[in-house]
Amino acid sequence: MATLSHTWTILTAVTVLSVQLCKGQKCCEIKSSAGYVVLLGSSFRVYCTFTSDSKRYIYSGDPRTPQRHKEFNSTTIYYEVVNITEKKTFSCECDRYAEPCGLDISPGYPPERPKNISCTYEVKNNESGVVFCSWDRGRDTLLKNDLKLWRRIVYKNQTDTPVEYSVSSDLRSADFPVTSSVQMISVWVHAKNTLGSADSITKNYTLRDIKMPSTPVLHQPDCSSRECIIKVEQPVMTQHLEIQYKADTQTWTSSPDSVVQMGSVQVPSLEPYTLYQFRVRTKFSTGLWSQWNDKISSWTEEEAPTQELDVWYAELAADFGSLKVFWKELSISAAKGKILSYRVRVYSPNSGQTITNVSAEARSYLVPFCGDCEVSVWACNSKGSSPPANIMSGYTKVKLRHLKSFQDVHVAAENLSVTLSWRKPDSAARQSLVEWFPEGLKLEELRWVRLGSNENHVVITDVNPFECYEGAVYVFYNDSSVRKTRFTGVTTMESAPTMSPSFQQTVEGKQVSVTWGEIPRGQRGGCLTNYTIYLENSERHIERYSVPASQRFYTIMGLSSANYKMCMTAFTAKGEGPRGESIKFFMQQESQLSFLLVCAVATPFAIVLVCLYHSSAVKQRFWVYFQCLMLDVVPDPANSKWAKECTQEKGKINLQLQLSNSSVAEEEEEPILVDVEELPRQTSLSPESEPATILYPPTTYIKSFSHDSDSYDLRQTSLDTNSTIDYISSHGPGIMSEEDQEDEDEEEEEMLGFFPSHNIFLEPLELGGKLTLNAVKIDCGDFFQNSVC
Repeated sequence: MATLSHTWTILTAVTVLSVQLCKGQKCCEIKSSAGYVVLLGSSFRVYCTFTSDSKRYIYSGDPRTPQRHKEFNSTTIYYEVVNITEKKTFSCECDRYAEPCGLDISPGYPPERPKNISCTYEVKNNESGVVFCSWDRGRDTLLKNDLKLWRRIVYKNQTDTPVEYSVSSDLRSADFPVTSSVQMISVWVHAKNTLGSADSITKNYTLRDIKMPSTPVLHQPDCSSRECIIKVEQPVMTQHLEIQYKADTQTWTSSPDSVVQMGSVQVPSLEPYTLYQFRVRTKFSTGLWSQWNDKISSWTEEEAPTQELDVWYAELAADFGSLKVFWKELSISAAKGKILSYRVRVYSPNSGQTITNVSAEARSYLVPFCGDCEVSVWACNSKGSSPPANIMSGYTKVKLRHLKSFQDVHVAAENLSVTLSWRKPDSAARQSLVEWFPEGLKLEELRWVRLGSNENHVVITDVNPFECYEGAVYVFYNDSSVRKTRFTGVTTMESAPTMSPSFQQTVEGKQVSVTWGEIPRGQRGGCLTNYTIYLENSERHIERYSVPASQRFYTIMGLSSANYKMCMTAFTAKGEGPRGESIKFFMQQESQLSFLLVCAVATPFAIVLVCLYHSSAVKQRFWVYFQCLMLDVVPDPANSKWAKECTQEKGKINLQLQLSNSSVAEEEEEPILVDVEELPRQTSLSPESEPATILYPPTTYIKSFSHDSDSYDLRQTSLDTNSTIDYISSHGPGIMSEEDQEDEDEEEEEMLGFFPSHNIFLEPLELGGKLTLNAVKIDCGDFFQNSVC
């Protein structure tokens, strides 16, 4: 029975706990000692009271952070909150099964007293209007505020009950309607939140002092070149109207004596082709001005330009053969319209005039120059053209010859500006002009400014840092003479170059020529003063060569034979730039090179001559050729014994030859006789065949001697027994025997192949036999005429 009772108790507790969880019943209660809205920076306690004996916790913030709590009694714990500065959430928790309890604490301030109340009365029509009031509510309370605007209408003899108008907590203004019969009102503001409340002072207004018309409405203006007419629309007739206008960034200008006539107002004294903005406001005889209307804008119409162009020029050649004319764009006020084109005229009394239209985007034009020409430039818009700008009347070639220099120009560069000053011109001067441009870029980036006759200084701001400039100052006189002084090397900011020049070298004999290009503008760092060439030889000896910045080439002379390495740098007034990539080259002595060339050319010729000398046929032909050249030492064969005997014995002729071995040195023995016959001209063997081409020139046959035999008997027999000539004729080929033909073939092979098959350097050179003039007569004329060498 006891066991059953204990089981029933457990089931009952589980059931009650399940019912509590299903209902979401909390096991705790949380509250603050200062409420849920507290003063910013205050301190207070957060209490948690629990209904069970489970574990107890206090958390704060998001994400939840457990806090150190203290026990107030057996069922309550608390947490001390000190100097609260922001909104926080506190929660209590007993166990993980029960729903926790929480509390949001919002710190803030009570409202301050509203102040600076200001009200206006806007008349909507003749019967009613609206009163607008605004005020300063003070510092932000960080809490939700309840604002109310109270008003009380004061009639002549009585005051009605105050009426409140609710205002949103984030607004600082309110409005309410009134009728035209109301003369005075009293207003005040009441502010309230959880921490407190405050009331402003009461302000009393007389409506006629604060009344104002509604904002007028402007229609699109109707403009000519000098004035605009604008239609004004307003619900209530007013006594005053003010209209203002401005162009671009100008300040507002009020139009004098603005009078509304027939619902429109006229705005005079405007500039042509200008975009104007307009606004208007109105006022009764008493009270306040209305609000300005929303701005409207409109262009005035164009007019023909009345100002001539600012024109200058630059020479394209030293002889003034051509000019490039530059001009500046007219301002909007000077152009009086959109410039559609430019017109350039070149007039000469001798050749007439040439007119060219140039596009509106152009700012320069190339014209031919002549001494008696006049160049004029116009700017054209839809209404006409500007007065001509004549630049040649004062700058002709003849007058430029009278250009004189005057005192030097003083240049002072600082920050991003350059100040130029010079001696004040005399009274005969009519104007001055200063031109400037980046170094070497006059035709691309020419700038100039014109000055009055009494001005002798100018501040130039159109310059870039780390850029080198040059230019000139011109003073023009009434007698058309011009004085000019140039200035160079001007820069506002400067640094050492960040790049070296790119160069090339050319070796010629004992000198090397170096050429290089300009460093890019952005890498120069200002005005270059000089370049330096570094030359290092194989012994690590370094020579430095300084070259002016205006040069682009340099020649180093007197170099010895060695390996060299070269690099370059550039300098400004701030220092030296980095060294670029070095180039290596070898300098060779000219004498050694010439000797090698001579040897290389002479060696093949020497080998060829030696080979030719070992060829018997070639050797004999060269010997004959040499003998023919020596005409003063060759005896006349007609006086020889052979010639005399030939006249007596015609037909067969004996030729005596003495053969001797090269190794035997004996006296000359008796000549050996060789029979030589003169043959008639060779004819064709076949009547149908063409005449045979003679391989060798017809001349006296001389058989060369072999190195292997002691002597040979050579015989040439003449077939013409009736010949009566005194000399051996060579004007007709003889019919050769097979043996002779083979010998001739061998000679032909020796002639065609100059290099012998045997060793020309090991075999001794031997010559056999001697031929005297008494034995043979040689006709050298045929040899020169038919030589194939």
